[in-house]
Amino acid sequence: MTQKKKNRVQIGEMISECMATFIILAIGDSVAAMYTLYDPSPYQHAYWGVCITWGLAVTLAIYVTGAVSGTHANPAVTLALTLFRGFPRNKVLPYMGAQVAGAFIGAALAYLLFSPVIDHYNELHHLSRNLDGGAAGVFFTHPSEGITALHAFCDEIVLTGILVLGIFGITEQFNTLAPEANTGALIIGLLVAAIGASAGYLEAWPINPARDFGPRLFCFLNGWGSQALPGPGNYWWVPIAGPLLGGVAGGGLYQLAIRPFLPARRAGVPS
Repeated sequence: MTQKKKNRVQIGEMISECMATFIILAIGDSVAAMYTLYDPSPYQHAYWGVCITWGLAVTLAIYVTGAVSGTHANPAVTLALTLFRGFPRNKVLPYMGAQVAGAFIGAALAYLLFSPVIDHYNELHHLSRNLDGGAAGVFFTHPSEGITALHAFCDEIVLTGILVLGIFGITEQFNTLAPEANTGALIIGLLVAAIGASAGYLEAWPINPARDFGPRLFCFLNGWGSQALPGPGNYWWVPIAGPLLGGVAGGGLYQLAIRPFLPARRAGVPS
């Protein structure tokens, strides 16, 4: 392949990763706005609707972009694939940068749609963006009452570990129980929804550094200031470091505890 073609391929992959996180955050932040800003909220007593919407956003992103870049759409997934599945190291930072950029743009679109409602919500509840973080939960994550930053860090290691463990199993070529390629995207989306439904109230289940940091950066530049970065209690690093470590842990667990024992591999099929 000529250098020109290689550059074209890489540009396409970066656009694809940017588009994937754009889709996820545009839809996900919008459903968060529906949950947060309206009273009565259509989701306050139907939280599964929020979870399944995030999950279907992931599914849509995979269907749209998977054939181009593989739809990592998550720096934790990119890191795990690099360490355990041979993803090229020279693509790691470009992929992560594209993912954060897409999340930033997705948050911007959600803001475009809901900015009048955000202003009305803050006015009604006597909140400001930069002092109270009014409506910040639409865009980025935070721990619930009683959850310290350290506990949230541990939570995100566990939850992202489950995510990547599941993704590795779903996409494993030697796993005879894995879904077919055309349905894998749906199962991954349902996995994201299941994590949210079971543990989302802990700290809004970021499980993806780009999903949190892109919108957080957007909010920092659009009136939320220190409420976004570094955030109350200097929290900003938790949804980055926790998922990155969790992705490595989940991917490593699959590679060590499951993959060596798959029948197809034990039968001598080359990996």
